[in-house]
Amino acid sequence: MGPLDKQLAAPLYHQLQEVLKAQIESAAWTPGEQLPNESKLAERFGVSKITVRQALQNLEDLGYIHREHGRGTFVAHRKFGQGPHELTSFTEEMRRHQLAGGSRILTQQVVEADAQVSDALRLPARSPVFVLERVRLAGGEPVTVQTAHIPAHLVPGLELAPEASLYDVLQKRYHLNAARGRETYFASLADERAAKLLHIAPGAPVFAVERVTLLPNDRPFEFARSIVRGDRYSVVLELVKHGTGSGLAFTDLGS
Repeated sequence: MGPLDKQLAAPLYHQLQEVLKAQIESAAWTPGEQLPNESKLAERFGVSKITVRQALQNLEDLGYIHREHGRGTFVAHRKFGQGPHELTSFTEEMRRHQLAGGSRILTQQVVEADAQVSDALRLPARSPVFVLERVRLAGGEPVTVQTAHIPAHLVPGLELAPEASLYDVLQKRYHLNAARGRETYFASLADERAAKLLHIAPGAPVFAVERVTLLPNDRPFEFARSIVRGDRYSVVLELVKHGTGSGLAFTDLGS
C-alpha cells in the first residue's frame, strides 16, 4: 500500500477509508488486531494526520474499528445483523456468518413457571416447565446468555447435549416444529453475572430479548429470555412505504 492518488475526484479521506476497509474485509487485518498509529498511516499513504483522523472516524462510525484512549485503534469484531429471514437455529445463523456456533450449558431442569412464563406459554400458574440456560458461542467467543422455557409435558425426559441444537432435538424427538416467533428487544446494561459469562465489563450495553416461539397451530411452545452483547449484535430494520407491506427484522437468536 502506497500513497493515494491525489488526481482522483474522491476526497483523500474517503480513498483512505476505502483502502483500509478493504484491508479489514479481506482479513489482512483481523478482529482485535491493532492498526498502525495515525503518524505511520499518514506517512504510508502520503496524507496529513487530519485526513487519517477523518478516515478512521468514518470507519469507527461504520463499525469496522474501535479506538481506545491511550492504547490505539483496533479492528472491531463483526456484528451479527441482517434483514428479514426465516426462523433458524443459532447454529445455522452462525454458519451463515462462517463461524462455528457452540454452547455451554449452565443448567437444565424442570421448575415451576413464574407468572411471566406462564402467561407467555398460556399455562396455568406454577405449571412445570423445562428450563435450559446456555451461553451461546460464536467462534468460541461468548455472545449470548439464553434461557429457554418449554412446557414440561411436551418434552418428557429432555436432556440436551452441549453440541446439540435444541430445535433439532425438539423436531426429531418430540415432533415440535417451530413455525414462527416474535422477539422483543430492550436496551439494557449487563449485570455482574451476565458480564462475567459474556466476558464484558459490568454495565456494558446489552440487548435484553424476549422471544415466544409458536407451533404451526399457533400454540406457544417456547419462551426465551436472552442477554446479548451489544458490541457483537446489531438490530436491522427494513422499512417500506405504508400500503406496500412492511418488514421488521432482528438478528436471530434461535435455539
